[in-house]
Amino acid sequence: MRRKTLDTLLVAGGGVLFVVLLAVGAVATWGYMYANGTVHDQLAAQKIYFPPAGSQELASPKIGPYLNKYAGQQVVNGAQAEAYANHFIAVHLQGIGGGRTYSELSALSRKNPANAALKADVTSVFMGTTLRGLLLEAYAFWMIGQVAFWVGLSAWVLAFLMLVLVALGILHSRRVSADATVLVGKGLTAAAA
Repeated sequence: MRRKTLDTLLVAGGGVLFVVLLAVGAVATWGYMYANGTVHDQLAAQKIYFPPAGSQELASPKIGPYLNKYAGQQVVNGAQAEAYANHFIAVHLQGIGGGRTYSELSALSRKNPANAALKADVTSVFMGTTLRGLLLEAYAFWMIGQVAFWVGLSAWVLAFLMLVLVALGILHSRRVSADATVLVGKGLTAAAA
């Protein structure tokens, strides 16, 4: 095979890979921006705030170590949503109804329909569990956006690297003599350039 033919094939393949990497970078970057923007807008609309600095809730050893860095802030991103769900709501849910789940409390309430305190616990745990689940969904969607960011960044870097390699391949193919060959016979033969 002529060396120029091989160089042309490699440059063409590199060019295709460059275009594919550009497309992946563009789609992943769009995905990151969409996920971050949507999560921010949806969370901001809910107007959920962390307890203020120095509050009694942040003094709790089950809450404070995880939420002090967010004291007084509004929940507007996935990391904050996860912290609020797992280290604020979950802790409070453990304190309601002796740490029972919604389904456990609901079953008890159906067996004791006259127990108003138990019904109130069922309602509180239902609402808390629902909010916690929604915040964790926001966290998951935000995390997908974070992965998309790194995929996009990697694709952009690899696309730039491929562009450099394609340019070097074009320069190399111009310097190779028209008679140079590669893969002659049964083994690789070094061809004169």
